[in-house]
Amino acid sequence: MTIDSDPVPGPLRAAVLLLRAEAVALGLVAVWLIWSDLTATTTDLTSALLVTAFAVGGAAALWALGGALSRRRAGARAPAIVLQLMLMPIGFFMIQGGMGWLGVPLMALGLGVAGLLVSGPTNRALGFGDPAGR
Repeated sequence: MTIDSDPVPGPLRAAVLLLRAEAVALGLVAVWLIWSDLTATTTDLTSALLVTAFAVGGAAALWALGGALSRRRAGARAPAIVLQLMLMPIGFFMIQGGMGWLGVPLMALGLGVAGLLVSGPTNRALGFGDPAGR
């Protein structure tokens, strides 16, 4: 048995915390969607269930990727970055729709977490690049 005494670097720890926070926020949206699906008077059931399933799946994926990254699984980095970059078009369309107060922070969050995931300390912790940090 090997014990890894090297602590998780700050940027990776921050990225994991933000991914988990995003998962909780999307989970809350999913709960609201489920409540909406159950209490709506008229609805397109197929569309409602697909949107709800997408939110539940997204929350689960973000949570799982955060867990995998906290265990230093290098394969989780690329999907996590893709999910963060998906916030760019979402934020853009929110800005276009008059919700810039939410769209701009979402875009900043996505870029910030993606930046944390490609930072030098994160790269070294996940086994990318020169392990000596040169």
